[in-house]
Amino acid sequence: MRFEFIRAEKAHYPVRVMCQVLAVSPSGFYAWQGRPLMTPQVRANEVLRMRIRAVHAASRGCYGSPRIHAALRADGTHVGRNRVIRLMRADQLRGRPRRRFRVTTISAPEATHAPNHLRQRFAVSAPNRVWTADITALPTAEGWLFVAVLLDLWSRRLVGWAISDRADSALVSAAWRMAVTTRQPVAGLVHHSDRGAQYTSEVYQSLLRARGVQCSMSRPGNCWDNAPTESFFRTLKVELGPGPWRTRTDSMHAIATFVAFYNQDRLHSSLGYQSPVNFEHQFRGCRQAAPEQASPNREAGAGGRRSARM
Repeated sequence: MRFEFIRAEKAHYPVRVMCQVLAVSPSGFYAWQGRPLMTPQVRANEVLRMRIRAVHAASRGCYGSPRIHAALRADGTHVGRNRVIRLMRADQLRGRPRRRFRVTTISAPEATHAPNHLRQRFAVSAPNRVWTADITALPTAEGWLFVAVLLDLWSRRLVGWAISDRADSALVSAAWRMAVTTRQPVAGLVHHSDRGAQYTSEVYQSLLRARGVQCSMSRPGNCWDNAPTESFFRTLKVELGPGPWRTRTDSMHAIATFVAFYNQDRLHSSLGYQSPVNFEHQFRGCRQAAPEQASPNREAGAGGRRSARM
C-alpha cells in the first residue's frame, strides 16, 4: 500500500523523500515498481490472507477453517468456506488436532451413586438448569496439577473452576463455591458428574443438598455421558499446548488466561459460532426487548439445536 501511494504521488513529491517519510527503501520501491501489477482478485486475496492470519493468531493458533470462516463472517467479511480453506493451505495455517480421551476417574466402592438423570440430553433451554462437572490433570515439572470445572450446559460457559496439586473434595468444593457465587442458581439445578470419589464424598454432597440440587452421575466408564465437559478438557489441553509446564504457577497462569479466552472470545460451533459470553448477552437482550414473548418454547428455540460438539 505504501509503494502504491508513492507511485501515485511521485509526480508531485520526490521519491526519496516519500520513501524516508513512509519508512521504506527507494530500492525496494523501484524493485516493486518493476513487478507486474496485481489484479483485483490477487489484491483481494492478499487482503483476505492478512485477515485470516490475524484471526488465526488471535485464536492462539488453534482455529481451523470452520471457526476462522465464522469469525470473518461475523466481522462482515463475506467469503466462502472453500476460499478460506484454500488460502489457509497456501499459508500453511491449520487448527490444532485433538487428543484421544483417557479415563482418569477413581470411584469409591462404598459410595452411593446417583442415577443418570441427564441421559445425554445436552440441549438445555435456559441458564442454570444443568451444570456438568469434571476433573482433569495437567503435567508440570513440579508434578501433576489438577483442574476441576463446572460448565453451564446451556451456554457452555465455564461458571466455576479451581486448581490444586491434589484431586480431592476440597478442589471440587472450591469450583462449586465459585459457580454458586457468580450464578446464584435456584433449587432444582441438575448437577451432572462422573462417579469419582470427590463428587460422591459427603463434603461435596452436603454442598449440593444445601442448594436443593438434583445430583446426576454418568454410567461407569462412559465418557459420552459427560461429553460437553470432556470436550472442554480436550480443548483446554490442545490449546494450552503439549506441556509439561515448568512450574505449577506457570500452568495456573496459562489456565486462567485460557478460561478468560474460552468464555469471552472462543467461538463454539454448538452456539452458532458465538462465544459463551456473547451467546448469553444475546439471549438476555432478546428477553429484555420482548419479555412478553419469553416462553419455554421460545427459550428452547434459542438453545435447543445444540449438540455436544464444541
